[in-house]
Amino acid sequence: MSRPHWRRAHITDLEAISAIAARIHPDLPERPDVLAEKMRLSPDGCRVLATGSGIAGYGLAHPWMQQQIPPLDGFLGQLPEAADCLYVHDVAVLPDARGGVARAYVAEIEQLARSSGITTLALVSVYGTRVLWERLGFQPVTPDAALRAKLASYGASATYMLRELAR
Repeated sequence: MSRPHWRRAHITDLEAISAIAARIHPDLPERPDVLAEKMRLSPDGCRVLATGSGIAGYGLAHPWMQQQIPPLDGFLGQLPEAADCLYVHDVAVLPDARGGVARAYVAEIEQLARSSGITTLALVSVYGTRVLWERLGFQPVTPDAALRAKLASYGASATYMLRELAR
């Protein structure tokens, strides 16, 4: 069996991505059309974790603005022209495939950010994953009132986090 590896997501992967999302994020549902838009707008940031038997995870990232959280289950419309971060919208991996794969995805999108001239990664940690993201170099940001209001839709433990990329 081949080792799990990240590869660019294709629209034909959408059914598997949606199924994994429904399983990993039952309390944060997103329509397949919303996920497909992210894949269309930022194809290089959207990857799947391919295994010998199919897909065991996905990661979705796109250029965005710091301190601005895209609405959950909402369309982006377009990407900002002057993006100042690469926003990690979601990384979801089935339990049997976990163990270092999030680190590999972050390494890949870090390279994408650098090649785009972006020096910051951003994300919202959910379901108590803050410690994982801290191990991967992300730091929690103290939210202002507007950011706190946006975080509320992501659940009680949602934490906005940034990772500055070394120059």
